[in-house]
Amino acid sequence: MIKRLSSVSLLAMSISTTAIASENHDDSMTRYRVFIGDHATPQVTAFDLDNPSKRWTFNTAGQSKLYSVSNNGLIVAVQSDNDQVNFIQSGFHFHDHGAHTDIEINDPVALKKVLKGPRPFHLVEHDGLVSINFDKGGYADVLDSHELTESHIEVTRVKQNHAHHGFVTSWKDNWLSSVASNEAEEGHAPPRIGLQAIKTDGTTVGELQTCTGLHGEAFSGTYLTVGCKEGVLAAKAGKNGTEYKMLPYPADFPKGEATGTLLGSKSFQIFLGNYGKKGLAIIDPTEAPYMQLVELPFRRVDFILDPVKLQNAYVLTENGEIHRINLLSGEIEKSTRVTAPYSMDGHWNDPRPRLAMAGDNIVITDPNAGLIRLINAKDFSESKSIKIDGIPYNIVIAGGSGISH
Repeated sequence: MIKRLSSVSLLAMSISTTAIASENHDDSMTRYRVFIGDHATPQVTAFDLDNPSKRWTFNTAGQSKLYSVSNNGLIVAVQSDNDQVNFIQSGFHFHDHGAHTDIEINDPVALKKVLKGPRPFHLVEHDGLVSINFDKGGYADVLDSHELTESHIEVTRVKQNHAHHGFVTSWKDNWLSSVASNEAEEGHAPPRIGLQAIKTDGTTVGELQTCTGLHGEAFSGTYLTVGCKEGVLAAKAGKNGTEYKMLPYPADFPKGEATGTLLGSKSFQIFLGNYGKKGLAIIDPTEAPYMQLVELPFRRVDFILDPVKLQNAYVLTENGEIHRINLLSGEIEKSTRVTAPYSMDGHWNDPRPRLAMAGDNIVITDPNAGLIRLINAKDFSESKSIKIDGIPYNIVIAGGSGISH
């Protein structure tokens, strides 16, 4: 059985989180700002959900994959096909005072300095550091997330054994890095074969941990998990060094599939990963059988975790339906059509919807309709649609609740 918090304790955590977010103060506020990367035009558009007519536009070199880092303080626009990374201060600043959190809101501002390098791709934030892998450079550039919010960009470069589609993350006094094979077919990047601790100059520290076809990584609680052909590799920092455990795919999972995208909960220790094209795997690295399969009626387009209602995850399938998944039971609790169908046939980067969360709303880009749709997470009704010029594609949301003094 997958070991999780009881539904009672998890529900209590959700209620407590919601209560804190909506604490009744005369000067309390909840605000969310949406950042949209266009599929065709090299730009990022931002607007506030409570005032979508006022917008900010930031030029980029190409199409951007967007990430929110440093407690929503910074948006990172990774442009893999254009060898560039841009940084945008979200305008949100949170100051924790224990009993409450202060919120300060300003206009978003793009940093003048950008990173350039051969094919930036995966971004990982951990231990206050942001790592960006440059797939054709054989290295990752690491930046201090707090310094980024203060407009300071100073890079530590971590060398890998070969240029490949991988990642690097901070790990105690060293780094954990994906490792590529010494052999590769002509014209192709070397295949990924495992995970290994390294020093900044690339010198290996620990033993290579086999993880064939390594792809996808996430943190939750004390664990890092990575998708592999053999299963999901879990790493945990222990007293005597790093403890590794391969979590095999259960015998009743469909054969020939694997996990390549992982999300980790920040509020309790659980992971959600893809499994093949029509499945999701709920993963707990602490107790066998470690995984539970959620079979979807159609192929998956995108999926997210609810940061407030902790037992919930949401997935959009190609028939245009949004589904709510209970992470405790593994059941699909509710399904509703929210967009026109989007076929998963074709190129992987064709414009298809992407999901994000803003409080009680699921925010969906609808590229073919040129809309941003706000879907109530409880009953799946559409609370608002916002017209966006161009082809809205990738999305992140900054914001939250606090007291404004």
